[in-house]
Amino acid sequence: MELEALIESAAAHGASDLHFEAAMPAAVRMRGALQVSGEPVAPQSLAEAARRLIGEEQWPLFLERRSFDLSKTIRGVRCRINILQTSRGIGMAIRLLSTFQATIEKLNLHPDLKKIIKHTHGLILVSGPTGSGKSSTLAALIQEINLAETRHIVTVESPIEFTFRPRRSYIRQREVGRDTPSFEQALLDALREDPDVLMVGEMRDPETMRLTLSASETGHLVLATVHSSSCAEALQRVASAFPPEIQSAVCAQLADCLVAVVAQRLRFRDDLNIRVPECEILMASHAVKAFIRNRDFFKMSSAIETGADHGMWSFQRYAKWLETRGNFFIPGQSTEPPDSEPAETAPVFAPPPLLRAAPVATSRTEKKKIPQPPGGGEGGRIEIEPEEGMFGKILKPQK
Repeated sequence: MELEALIESAAAHGASDLHFEAAMPAAVRMRGALQVSGEPVAPQSLAEAARRLIGEEQWPLFLERRSFDLSKTIRGVRCRINILQTSRGIGMAIRLLSTFQATIEKLNLHPDLKKIIKHTHGLILVSGPTGSGKSSTLAALIQEINLAETRHIVTVESPIEFTFRPRRSYIRQREVGRDTPSFEQALLDALREDPDVLMVGEMRDPETMRLTLSASETGHLVLATVHSSSCAEALQRVASAFPPEIQSAVCAQLADCLVAVVAQRLRFRDDLNIRVPECEILMASHAVKAFIRNRDFFKMSSAIETGADHGMWSFQRYAKWLETRGNFFIPGQSTEPPDSEPAETAPVFAPPPLLRAAPVATSRTEKKKIPQPPGGGEGGRIEIEPEEGMFGKILKPQK
């Protein structure tokens, strides 16, 4: 099985996901719909491909856990890969990430979202069902901060999906399982790492949620994702994750630190031939904070409907705005490569006067050349130029 060629071809045809299962044909998700094509994949070839991706060092860990998450760039396509054990053998679920640097404009999101990242502390939640683009929106918010402000950003992800190139901000990215043993340990470490912005890939358990709320209360701007279909459900999901006897205290803490909640879903536009995010935006007004403290989550929808002056958007009003919008970003139409600003624009952090080293005396006849650091190395940069491929031909069985 030519896994690399299949990924390259799927990305060239605009697919978002690629699925493999032993003794079953490959499946690709196009425009939100799943399509099955080709002959069944041999279990042995799929197992060999999985072992190459995981590596010999991590293979025993997969055999123990029966699942493994990783991110990797394959033929210029950034992929988030989940390898799992099923009743038929080994399977793979591959998410093909966007081939451009995510920003608010390039994701066709509302410009009002730039206002919520102006806060210096608090909690911003991005919610939505699986595959609704939560990670992309989170990456766009981080990139907007990176392009506009000088802040120290620490991300904790499992795995790292978007690699950021530091511009004006100082960015550290940590991957759970590789750079840190758990979300809990990474959050505890982050509080001692002097961050201005903390990004949590996913709040999965009460301990991660507790540490995330604590970080947002201690003077940090925290961005995190939650699996839910609406803003009210996202807040209720956080509160209900804790034991009943402490939910009142958690809701009070959540009301104090909340900045905004963004719930989104993707809609396919036939006229644009792309999927566009529809959002519901809840801002932490005084009324909303009172509803959270009293656990009146059912009143959030009415607060969103009447909160346009506070920057809130309901799904219906947001859909009307999309209908009137004229300038959409269409991936693939621009010839500009991702993250194509000159390397010289990378941030240079000058040490304070007290920390600068004293000049070294040199001979007048001999001048020492101080080696200069390379400007904007290619390590954190993703250059993606997908080539055209024939997905159907690759899936045909080899004769």
